[in-house]
Amino acid sequence: MDRIRIVGGNQLNGSIPISGAKNAALPLMIASLLTEETLTLENVPHLADVEQLIRILGNHGADYMVNGRREAQQAGYSRTVKFCAKNIVDTTAPYDLVSKMRASFWVIGPLLARMGEANVSLPGGCAIGTRPVDLFIEGLAALGAQIEIEQGYVRARAPKGLIGARYAFPKVSVGATHVLMMAASLAHGQTILENAAREPEVVNLAECLNAMGAKIHGAGTSTITIDGVTSLSGATHQVIPDRIETGTYAMAVAMTGGDVVLEGARADLLESALEAIAATGAEITPLNTGIRVRRNGAGINPVNISTEPFPGFPTDLQAQFMGLMTMAKGRSHITETIFENRFMHVQELARLGAKISLSGQTAIVDGVDRLKGAPVMATDLRASVSLVIAGLAAEGETIVNRVYHLDRGFERLEQKLSGCGAIIERISS
Repeated sequence: MDRIRIVGGNQLNGSIPISGAKNAALPLMIASLLTEETLTLENVPHLADVEQLIRILGNHGADYMVNGRREAQQAGYSRTVKFCAKNIVDTTAPYDLVSKMRASFWVIGPLLARMGEANVSLPGGCAIGTRPVDLFIEGLAALGAQIEIEQGYVRARAPKGLIGARYAFPKVSVGATHVLMMAASLAHGQTILENAAREPEVVNLAECLNAMGAKIHGAGTSTITIDGVTSLSGATHQVIPDRIETGTYAMAVAMTGGDVVLEGARADLLESALEAIAATGAEITPLNTGIRVRRNGAGINPVNISTEPFPGFPTDLQAQFMGLMTMAKGRSHITETIFENRFMHVQELARLGAKISLSGQTAIVDGVDRLKGAPVMATDLRASVSLVIAGLAAEGETIVNRVYHLDRGFERLEQKLSGCGAIIERISS
């Protein structure tokens, strides 16, 4: 199993290209099941989750080409991937596939809307919380789907098609918003989704669906209106830059000091996070080509944050911010309101010398003058990169184990950081 070795102490200077957003690419790829025609996606990141979803879509009959070639294992940034699901050969998403990536459950929406049926395995538990699929099921039922849960599978039927309806999410859910928006695109009549997620990835999907012929209004607000159409066509659409990757590297610069341009990043996608990073003492400058992040070596200011749905501070940057706060000049409070059990990185940061205590949903971080390298274990995707951020500033050598978590969401992380002066390398078993 691969590991990442880091020798801390170097500032970061240079530029880092920001990849396409994983959280935008996955629903866009699933949207290819809604049409017989080819959906071309640009700026698709090369990540383990993307490759896994390609295999899952293939199980349903979708074919693909990467940069004009059939092989998926192509290096490089900004890949163009073409998906064609002309013939859906299977409406079942089996447990052995769904269990490997939770987002694969989302195929239930397009399959049900286009084929009138879907048999999708329940995704099971998750390292950062239960994340139940109740909202997906309730929302599809509101659109007229007949749903049963048998032997661990959600069996959904709509033989005469889905029917537009008004549905208010009991709580904000990005995944459920994706699924209902896709399903409602092919429903009969109008659907109104209230208390919908406002994340940029939802807007990106709506823009793609509209390019395919859907009629969606209000994406990016809490009320989305979808007027169903009889069919969707192919389209060409670009995946937005990854705001979580952007925030992660911005925090890495704030942690180590230095001067880095995050190429292709968009400040409007993560304003709350950038404001919090700026409050720590880093200088954030939006550019025409990206975002410049600088810190001149002065101390890191403690900052309190609480995760919230967009446009609030993203839960997917909480662990990274905690890594940054471990060396702040004072005490900070980090409150997690989105997912339960998302503080598993605390014990691993403590192995590097961090002083963190937990009180319910809040982590209390007392900054220390220095961290010391040590072997640590990644517990999930975002937790793993918080250890990288801390390791970049720690004295001596840090070894991050279980880096397959990193490969799920960060494209060429060690190459991007080493290109800016970090001593970081992958060690293959």
